[in-house]
Amino acid sequence: MVTNITSFGRSGLSDWLMQRVSAVILALYTVFIVAFLLFNPNLDYYTWSGLFSQTWMRIFSLLAFVALAAHAWIGLWTVTTDYLKSTRLRVGVQAVIILGIFVYLVWGIQILWGA
Repeated sequence: MVTNITSFGRSGLSDWLMQRVSAVILALYTVFIVAFLLFNPNLDYYTWSGLFSQTWMRIFSLLAFVALAAHAWIGLWTVTTDYLKSTRLRVGVQAVIILGIFVYLVWGIQILWGA
């Protein structure tokens, strides 16, 4: 039996709920970006830069980055616990996944809030 030691949440219910909430956040962000692109057919750098220079958009994007990280971790944790039966291999793969998610999250924050 696989223990819940490396899970994102404290229980299966919290993991399920976090997966659904993060999916809704990602869907809303995707719909907003697609709508913005459709309503701005002559999009240029200044319009795009102006959108992302607004604090509310940076916060919305940060929320989407965190939701993506949580969603990816829960999904990949589930896949690794289902298919990797060797504890040593599973923990190793999960450590690499955590490192990758962390690097992409920090990189996204740096791009979003950097100079």
